[in-house]
Amino acid sequence: MPTLLLVRHGQASFGTADYDRLSELGHRQAEVVAQTLASRGTVVSRIVSGSLVRQRETAAPLAQALGLEPEIDAAWNEYDTDGILACHSGAGLRLEHGDDAPAVSNEAFQDVLDRALLDWVAAGETGPAPETWTGFAARVGGALERLCRELGPGETAVACTSGGALAAACSGLLESVSAFVPLQRVAVNAGITRVVSGRRGISLLSFNDHSHLEAAGGRGLVTFR
Repeated sequence: MPTLLLVRHGQASFGTADYDRLSELGHRQAEVVAQTLASRGTVVSRIVSGSLVRQRETAAPLAQALGLEPEIDAAWNEYDTDGILACHSGAGLRLEHGDDAPAVSNEAFQDVLDRALLDWVAAGETGPAPETWTGFAARVGGALERLCRELGPGETAVACTSGGALAAACSGLLESVSAFVPLQRVAVNAGITRVVSGRRGISLLSFNDHSHLEAAGGRGLVTFR
């Protein structure tokens, strides 16, 4: 049956002037994914990436290792964090980047983001954010269904995406909107989620596998932001 491997991008550059690029560790994580799939002999027919830099930089070593040209589909892009925080944080917050930005710990930022995301989801299609939760979930779900539909019997594809898009796709497959925020919170950079498509539709087979990262570098390669 057709198989889709959803790969979360490697660690991005949180707290810097340009978040949307992989950190040095993120590049290493992307290389580990590429080496892992190549060493397993996984036959991949297509590699698709969102249009964000961190997603494309994650797809690049995969494409090179597997001898494929990556395809770009912006439907796999992440939600607009700044737009959601501005409309749903309760304080009109916006994430600041760069040397002059106030220091924010991962834990503190995650707490604010989780509450904003819960409010965003609860607002559904009537929310004030530039892209509503309903629109985002439909966009990502559509990308998932489209790619699975295009795969032939026994074919495998890879989609490089982001934690929120990954969590939205999985919560949709689980038919549990309430799973979205908890799934996103634990999504590991460069983790691999496996989805299969069969006669009964599309099913989530495994979520967030990061054993390849632990094998390559122990806990030091396992990050969440």
